[in-house]
Amino acid sequence: MSIRIDPEEREFEALLALAGDLTGQRVLEVGCGNGRITTHLAPHAAHITAIDPDAKRIATAKANLPPELAHKISYRTLALEELPPDEKYDMVLLSWSL
Repeated sequence: MSIRIDPEEREFEALLALAGDLTGQRVLEVGCGNGRITTHLAPHAAHITAIDPDAKRIATAKANLPPELAHKISYRTLALEELPPDEKYDMVLLSWSL
């Protein structure tokens, strides 16, 4: 039996409903994994910095980054505790990261 993650894409709707209006917002996504959620949120935000400590997952996210979103997403191999304290964001989102 295969596992389908959120086949109806309700997770994205729920995240956007909880986050509110992301227009003009600089967003930090913690634990972005392969970028599955990042690419759905990016059209709604000014910019998303997406971090994950797993270099293979970040490589996958970068490889799957749609060209039209490349200017809105920065993927970084980084654990949250390594994030420089002077970086500022309007919102921090995480899903499936704990």
